[in-house]
Amino acid sequence: MTARNTLALTVAGLLLMAGPVLAQPTEIRIGVALEPPALDPTAGAAEAIDVVVYQNVFEGLVRIDQTGAVQPGLAESWTISDDGLTYRFALNEGVTFHDGTAFDAEDVKFTFDRLLAEDSVNAQKALYEPISAVTVIDPMTVEFTLSRPDGLFLFNLGRGDAVIVAPESAENNGAEPIGTGPFAFIQWDRGSRVVLEQYGPYWGEAPALTRASFVFISDTATLTNALLAGDVDGTNNFAAEALAVFENNVQFKVLVGSTEGETILSTNNRKEPFTDLKVRQAMAHALDRQEIIDGATYGYGVPIGTHFAPHHPYYLDLTDTYPHDIEAAKTLLAEAGYADGFSATLKLPPVAYARLSGQIIASQFAEVGIDLELINMEWAQWLEDVFANKDFNLTIISHVEPFDIGIYANPDYYFGYDNPEVQALNETLNATTDEAERLALAQEIQTIIARDAVNGYLFELAQTGVWNAKLDGMWQNAPVEGVVLRDIHWVE
Repeated sequence: MTARNTLALTVAGLLLMAGPVLAQPTEIRIGVALEPPALDPTAGAAEAIDVVVYQNVFEGLVRIDQTGAVQPGLAESWTISDDGLTYRFALNEGVTFHDGTAFDAEDVKFTFDRLLAEDSVNAQKALYEPISAVTVIDPMTVEFTLSRPDGLFLFNLGRGDAVIVAPESAENNGAEPIGTGPFAFIQWDRGSRVVLEQYGPYWGEAPALTRASFVFISDTATLTNALLAGDVDGTNNFAAEALAVFENNVQFKVLVGSTEGETILSTNNRKEPFTDLKVRQAMAHALDRQEIIDGATYGYGVPIGTHFAPHHPYYLDLTDTYPHDIEAAKTLLAEAGYADGFSATLKLPPVAYARLSGQIIASQFAEVGIDLELINMEWAQWLEDVFANKDFNLTIISHVEPFDIGIYANPDYYFGYDNPEVQALNETLNATTDEAERLALAQEIQTIIARDAVNGYLFELAQTGVWNAKLDGMWQNAPVEGVVLRDIHWVE
């Protein structure tokens, strides 16, 4: 063999070896702390559902972008009547569900008829109560008639609770979700992962990724090792206490942003002694927010004094309503008839911020005579016992739904706050479109619930993502729940 032939074969061999190395990856493995109990966001309250499927498998008439703005989705455009009561949507053509069935206005009507039905299990059904009728004008045009103006109507249409489902597949979406999004559901290995693949006939712009796996890793140390070993490519919300491992590592990028997660010491207002305002005020005075933030979020949380996100323009700083004051707490407990304190249970879901906060709050409450029994629960158990059955004294949870102050106007909500004044103000807020009036109303509600110490207002949860440095397009902030895949891509 000549030297020239030998050289040619060597070069060819090197090119063959280099091919796979140079090829741009199109798959991603994302570590997430919680496994969703089901995969239908229209029939469950768990944030973990939206993390996997929102804007990936399922889409709404509109979608929320990472700035919190409303963008066209399955509807390419819309018009609003002068009185704010009629919304007409022009739908995109050529859209199909992942089982091949066509999307049209009948699917929109079915979705909202189902959402508003008496037996609906939609967690945010109350948000869509203003809808009095959904009318199919033609296959590509649908009209909503509202009973009153709703300043958040378009935004609420963009939430995971309002994604469009088909009558042919709706009942099975919990286990085998079928939507119209850029990714189709492939498999769910219970306890391990959910796998999505790019949907070839997708009506919109094709994403760069062809496959995405959401890998369930609840333990921080295990997730840390998985990231360092390259077993997962990133996570949207990593435990703050371990971020230092990645902050100066050039193989990773750390994205710190904001969320809509108001973290609260949720209080069962139906149960004694929490029915007593003085008891709730005493607990509020016993809380040392900064100690909780430092210990549970490693300084990444933002203190809150009411149920509203600090980055929102309507936010009112009410953190001084009940400043940390041990003596004031003891005095209020004595006035309420609990000079010797009392005992209560604190049920904690399996997330680090809740478990860590619980330990700190138990220590703080002990200083004023309140003895807390900490009960650690798995997520499914928490959803059933606390959220659904309201069987609890106290719990700690981040409410991640955007602009969700309306939950305080629902006396049947799990923490059981029943205040007709707040209900009337919220009804007016929902019917108001003028921004100045909306701001005033929202701040009045914030003030009342802070004054009533409905819950212990702790901190706004930060989003702390850790990603492979060669990934781009991830959301830094989380104005809605979800890990949106459409813009994520690998770079050189």
